[in-house]
Amino acid sequence: MTNQTIPKRSEVPEEMTWNLKDMFASDEAWMTEYEAMKAFPAKIAAFQGTLARSAGDLLAWFRLQDEIELRLSVLMGYASCKGDEDTGNSFYQDVRGKAMNVYVSIASAAAFATPEIMAIPEETLNGFYAQEPELETYRRSLYQIRRRKDHILSPAEERLLASAGEMANASENIAGVFRNADQIFPDVTDSQGSVHPLTDATFVPLLTSPDRELRRRAFETYYKQLGQYKNTIAATLDGQFKQLCFFANARHYDSTIQASLDATEVPVPVYMNLIEAVHNNLDKMYRYVALRKKLLGVDELHMYDVYTPIVADADQAIPYEQAKETVLEALQVLGEDYVDLLKEGFSNRWIDVYENVGKRSGAYSSGNSRPHPYVLLNHKDNLDCQFTLAHEMGHALHSYHSCKYQPVSTSDYVIFVAEVASTCNEVLLMRHLLKKTTDKKQRAYLINHFMDQFKGTVYRQTMFAEFELAMGKMAENGQALTADALCQKYHELNKLYFGPDMVSDDQIALEWARIPHFFYNYYVFQYATGFSAAVAIANRILKEGAPAVADYKKFLSGGCSTDPISLLKIAGVDMSSPEPVNSALALFGELVDEMEQLV
Repeated sequence: MTNQTIPKRSEVPEEMTWNLKDMFASDEAWMTEYEAMKAFPAKIAAFQGTLARSAGDLLAWFRLQDEIELRLSVLMGYASCKGDEDTGNSFYQDVRGKAMNVYVSIASAAAFATPEIMAIPEETLNGFYAQEPELETYRRSLYQIRRRKDHILSPAEERLLASAGEMANASENIAGVFRNADQIFPDVTDSQGSVHPLTDATFVPLLTSPDRELRRRAFETYYKQLGQYKNTIAATLDGQFKQLCFFANARHYDSTIQASLDATEVPVPVYMNLIEAVHNNLDKMYRYVALRKKLLGVDELHMYDVYTPIVADADQAIPYEQAKETVLEALQVLGEDYVDLLKEGFSNRWIDVYENVGKRSGAYSSGNSRPHPYVLLNHKDNLDCQFTLAHEMGHALHSYHSCKYQPVSTSDYVIFVAEVASTCNEVLLMRHLLKKTTDKKQRAYLINHFMDQFKGTVYRQTMFAEFELAMGKMAENGQALTADALCQKYHELNKLYFGPDMVSDDQIALEWARIPHFFYNYYVFQYATGFSAAVAIANRILKEGAPAVADYKKFLSGGCSTDPISLLKIAGVDMSSPEPVNSALALFGELVDEMEQLV
C-alpha cells in the first residue's frame, strides 16, 4: 500500500476513530490540567519525613497517590493517544513530552516514600491499621513495598544504583540502534528474477512466500549479513547479562532470574515447569514438523520453510462490521454483561479502527481505563485482523473490570497475567469458528492458523526462555557470552525443539542475534504461560459454562489484589504446576491429528 492510498487523519470518518473527548474536551482543557499537575511535586515534598509519624499521615499519603494516579493516567493517556494518531504531528509529540516530564517530576519527588515506608516497624504499622481502618485499602500496596525489604539497600546505596540506571540500559540501547538504524541488508531476488528489499521488518514476510527460492535466498542472505556482526551483537548481550548480574548481586538475589521474577511475584519454579512441560510434549511438535514437511512436498524441510502456509490460501475478506459481529457471537459464552460491554466499546468509539498517514503501526489496548479503555487498530479485512480485534478487546475489558472493581491502588494487573484475557478471547473465537465451519478447506486453514499460534507462542517462546536461562547461568558462572558459545547453545536447542524431520541449517545458530526480547530481562516465557493459561480457561468455560465464567470474571476484576499465581487459581488455572501447559499442548496434539485427517 502506498501513501496515496492511505488516508490522511482528517479524511478518516469520525465514527471510525476513538473519541478522546471522553478524557478531555479539547487540547486547551488538557493544557489546563497539565499546568495544574505541576503543583503535585510540591504537595508530595510536604509529606517527606511524615509517613511513619501517624496513621492519618500515612493514609493521607496514599490518598494523594490515588488522586495523582487517576489524574496522571488520563493526562498521559490523552497525550499518548493523540501522539499515536499521527506520529508526524509535532504539536502532539510535544504534548506527549510534556506529559512525560510531569510524570518524571512526580516520580522523582516521591523517591523518599519507599525507604520511609520500609523503615516503619511492623508493630507500628499494625497499630496504624487499628487506628485507621481505611488503611486496609492499602494493605496490599504496603505489602508490595515492604515484601522486598531484604533486597532494598540503604538510601545512599539506592541513590547510587538509581544513578547507574541509564548506564545499565546502554547495552539494550546500543543493540536497538544497531538493529533499527545501522543494520542494512542487500536486496534478494526471487525465482523469476524480481528484486525484493530485505530488512529486519521484511525478513519474516519474505519467509512466508510460496516461492521457495526466494525464501532460501532471503534466509541465507539475512544470516550471512548478520553473521558479520555476530561478535558485536554478542558483546551487547554479554554487557546486558553482566549488568543483570551486578544488580541481582547488589540486591542479594541468588540469580538473575530470581531478581527478575520477584518483581512480579512469580516463583522461579513456574519458569522451570514451563520448560519441563514443553520438553515432555516435544513429540507433538515433531509430528507437526513432519506434517509440514509432507504437506509442502519437500525432500528436506529447512528452517526457511517454517513460516510459509501449509494450507493453500483460503483467506476470505472479512469487513470490519462482520468481524465485530463474529467476535460478539464467539464471546456470547462470557455472558450478556460481557457482550454488552463489547457493544458499548464498539458503539461509543473506544476504538481507532483504520490506518492513516503517520499513525502508529500495530495494535494495542491502552492501560488507561479511565473513563474507559482505548484500543488502537490498523484494521484490514482479513482473518488476522478479526483475531486482533478479539485480542485487543480482551485486554480492554480486563482493564475495564480491574478498574471498576478494584481500588485505584490495586487496579493495575502485572505483565504475567496481561496476555491471558486477550488470548482467551482469541481461543474462544477460534473454537467458535471451527464449530460453525463445515468447509474442509476453510477448516484446514483455521486449524493451520491455530497450530501456528501454538508453534510460535508456546514452543518457540519456551525455546527462547530456555536459551535466556542458559545465558543467565553462563554470566553468573563468569563465562563470557561469546558469539561461538551462543551459536553452539542456540543450535543445540533448535535441533531439540524442531526434531529429526527439520534440517537445522547452520545459519539458524545465529537467530539469537535478531531477537530483541533477549534484552527484556526474562520476559518471553510469559507469552507461553499466558497462552497456556488462556487455553485452559477457555476450555473450562466451554465445558463448564456459568461457574467457569463467574470465576473468570473474578480474575478479570482482580487487578493486582493478590499475586498473579493466586489470581489465575481463581479462574481455575494453577500455573505453579505443569498441568495447564500439558493441557494446552494436548489440544495442539488434537489439532495435528485433525489436520492429518483433513489433508
